[in-house]
Amino acid sequence: MSYQQHIESYESLITPRHKIRSGFIELALEKNKQATPFIEEAKALRVIAKQAKNPRELLNIEHIKSSLLTASGISNKANQYFEEEDKQEAILGLIENFLEPSGEDFVDELVYRFLLTRGDSLGGIMRNLGGKLGEWKLTRILISTLSIYGQELKYLDRHSNKWLQTDNEPELEKEVKGLHWKLQDEERTLIYNLKVPIVRKNVDLNLFDCTPDEITLSKKNPEKYIALGELKGGIDPAGADEHWKTANSALQRIRESFSSRNYHPHTFFVGAAIEKSMAQEIYQQLENNVLSNCANLTAENQMVALCRWLIDL
Repeated sequence: MSYQQHIESYESLITPRHKIRSGFIELALEKNKQATPFIEEAKALRVIAKQAKNPRELLNIEHIKSSLLTASGISNKANQYFEEEDKQEAILGLIENFLEPSGEDFVDELVYRFLLTRGDSLGGIMRNLGGKLGEWKLTRILISTLSIYGQELKYLDRHSNKWLQTDNEPELEKEVKGLHWKLQDEERTLIYNLKVPIVRKNVDLNLFDCTPDEITLSKKNPEKYIALGELKGGIDPAGADEHWKTANSALQRIRESFSSRNYHPHTFFVGAAIEKSMAQEIYQQLENNVLSNCANLTAENQMVALCRWLIDL
């Protein structure tokens, strides 16, 4: 069985404490990186707003109108629902209730309130960051393994939505929505976060026996699915069991949906935070041939082995 090459027992799947610490540090560094544009915006706002001698004069600085709205508590998402008079009313409310009472410190107050609203936007990004980091890590290892195999690789660019050739560029993993390779005349296409018609739900990782051009038709054909997997990149042990329950339910739904059509593609799980109880359950599923494969995202040897398995399927 392929999983036995990198998983000796359920203990092999448990995330060590030092890996959890490293994961939190990695997450913190990425949070700071994601926050940088907001901080720079606030610095620029501060410099421009200092042209005003009092809060009312801020209304005469046309270029900071959107920033004034943000400081008023109106996010970019909410902004589209406001008429011009509503926006003006919100800005006046900011000036009268918060900036004017701050006296000569009104610019600092403006910047603080700007960052407060921007922080909510950043919070939304942060909630999805663990999953993104996991996806990037898996993608980087898969790309590197394919490179070692000497395979030509194409990727689906998340911005242009086009399939492009790659030479394993730095930070390519952040641009990827899918990968395609060819091994011994076998076409393989991996698509991320795809709504699978057979399951009627989104599936994190979907490996097809087809070319990229054939995906539209192939996703409706159960015969074209080789493997489907769930990825949970969050490193916090407190949420580990809940993440596994969600992933396990999704994997079971996948198996039942395909089984009803008499097809049985491989299913696999990749997780960053794996605790003892869930490790035992996962390993039992592996032994019972319920789950085809698994890897701890923090264990490099397991991830390389899983990627080799995917490539060789």
